[in-house]
Amino acid sequence: MLKETLKWRAEYKPEEIRWEEVAHEAETGKIYRSNYIDKHGRTVLVMRPSCQNTKSTKGQIRYLVYCMENAILNLPPDKEQMVWLIDFNGYNLSHTSVKVTRETAHILQDHYPERLGMAILYNPPKFFEPFWKVVKPFLEPKTENKVKFVYSDDPNSKKIMEELFDMEKLESAFGGNDDSGFNISKYAERMREDDKRMPAFWTRGNPQSAEPHVDLNSLDLNSDSDASDNGKVDSSPSHVSDSETLSPSESVIVTKGSDNGSTEVH
Repeated sequence: MLKETLKWRAEYKPEEIRWEEVAHEAETGKIYRSNYIDKHGRTVLVMRPSCQNTKSTKGQIRYLVYCMENAILNLPPDKEQMVWLIDFNGYNLSHTSVKVTRETAHILQDHYPERLGMAILYNPPKFFEPFWKVVKPFLEPKTENKVKFVYSDDPNSKKIMEELFDMEKLESAFGGNDDSGFNISKYAERMREDDKRMPAFWTRGNPQSAEPHVDLNSLDLNSDSDASDNGKVDSSPSHVSDSETLSPSESVIVTKGSDNGSTEVH
């Protein structure tokens, strides 16, 4: 997985994605980093599957990767995981694509393993449950266990939100007291400032090069590998056509497994 991810990062160059390249994907607030953290100090990514505004699978996944990289950039030094808040308000089956979700899951689980601390599915409709059953097989058990279903009319599940967040800072859409909402202009300013920090983040300890050289062929990762390494695992995401629909909701699922991007069963 490490060798495949180093290869993927060398080719995809996720740390070089900048706001101007993906800004059009963010206009509706389908995925964004919140301006608050949870009580454990973890970055929070908000996802709204119903706000999908583009049809390019490649563009949607690239924006998801940008959001993942930005969330990691803003993690405190002692934290490695983030929280996903998925708002199902206005969601319907047209926002669901199993194929894209599966491809998104490849990226999230294979290239961002253990980055998800918890994924909260807020007010998912009843018809989402069958889709969830289809998605679960693509997720590792550890990832699946990080997914929590929360309903605004259920006092018991609401406790999850109160235990995780400062309700004064949490958005009203998730039961909190902050009514400010998503503002694309202000968010764009935040992202542009974060973009300026990205090069330094990836060159820490290696100021001579903006892109540390790694000889993949020199890596010997077999000596300490576990029994499962007896078989080769193909972690490369399969090709996806631009005609597929990718929605934040799928990202959610992927996130669960790993990624964000569309609703084809991450």
